[in-house]
Amino acid sequence: MPPRLLLPLLVLGCGSLAPARDQVALLGTYTGNSATDSHGIYAVKLDGETGALSTAELVAELPNPEFLALHPNGHLLYALTQEKSAEGKTTGAVTAFALDPISLKLTQLNSESTGRGQLCHIAVDATGRQVIVTAYGDPYVASFPLAADGRVGPVASVIPHTGPLGPKTDRQNTAHAHSVTLAPDNRFAFVADLGLDRVLTYRLDPEHGTLAAHDPAFTPLPPGAGPRHTKFSPEGKNFYILSELGGTITACRYDAARGVQTPFQTLSTLPAGYLGRHSASELRVHPSGRFVYAANRIHDSIAVFARDADTGALTLVEHVPTGGDQPRNFNLTPDGAWLLCAHQATDNLIVFKVDAATGRLSPTGRTTKVAKCVCVLFLP
Repeated sequence: MPPRLLLPLLVLGCGSLAPARDQVALLGTYTGNSATDSHGIYAVKLDGETGALSTAELVAELPNPEFLALHPNGHLLYALTQEKSAEGKTTGAVTAFALDPISLKLTQLNSESTGRGQLCHIAVDATGRQVIVTAYGDPYVASFPLAADGRVGPVASVIPHTGPLGPKTDRQNTAHAHSVTLAPDNRFAFVADLGLDRVLTYRLDPEHGTLAAHDPAFTPLPPGAGPRHTKFSPEGKNFYILSELGGTITACRYDAARGVQTPFQTLSTLPAGYLGRHSASELRVHPSGRFVYAANRIHDSIAVFARDADTGALTLVEHVPTGGDQPRNFNLTPDGAWLLCAHQATDNLIVFKVDAATGRLSPTGRTTKVAKCVCVLFLP
């Protein structure tokens, strides 16, 4: 089905563009067929002075655009989606859009399939010549070359994930390639595998759009940790690993020359003494590098950590209720002034004000509805 392109979000019914202080987020969702379901990629405007949110607008209709990634030029957008083969098999695919960052008009360019199972995460390399994706259920990492006009080329690498499994057999019955993070110098891709308790390392080749295993091949995590998402500090000397099953965040020193992370600290993302069910979901580093944030589903909170600029070590600041059920994803505005949290189960986006001095979060009462939002991507 071709995407249904709607009126630009920034023209808010008044015939004029939104002021420069406004922030715009694109939202990836799980889709459905009912009137209350999501139907593709949405956009919202956040007022940079008040934190007010606009009503979400559908800007491209397509099935399950779970995660989104922006090209370095800011004019191309890539979305995970799915395709049906001639045999009726559902396969993971990447769809490319031309993006007008002012009008927010999305124009579909093309889509390419991996030929294998559905995808869960995506990243675009710094040269804008390569897309890397991960697959959770049919565990693999894959890469596609990107043409000069932004179109996705045929899949160039598909590397299955295998290895010794973690001890939590209900969740670690197979490998689960969850997310991909690219090194600041664009030499490596790091893939968190929840089933293997490892963050695997691959060498990037943007010229050919391929991936290759690196040596050393992975960073090990404690048995049962279940790594889910990873992020670098802004200057690139620290690497942080969020473990979904363990409910922990691990701080690492990063050796850029060797592409190696060395863990030196692990902290819980949950309050001391909490023994209930939990499922860590997303990890973000503040643009200033001074704070790190981690979301907990089931406990429905965001843990705020202060970051030591010299060592990269973290210190817990607070836990903040997110105001909804299952905070699946959240993100900070590019200026770091606001945090927008998406709840998969209660279909609400909640705005928090970020204290620039302490990193603490204050609920603003600003909210809007988006069904099953699972990715928040702010435009720069």
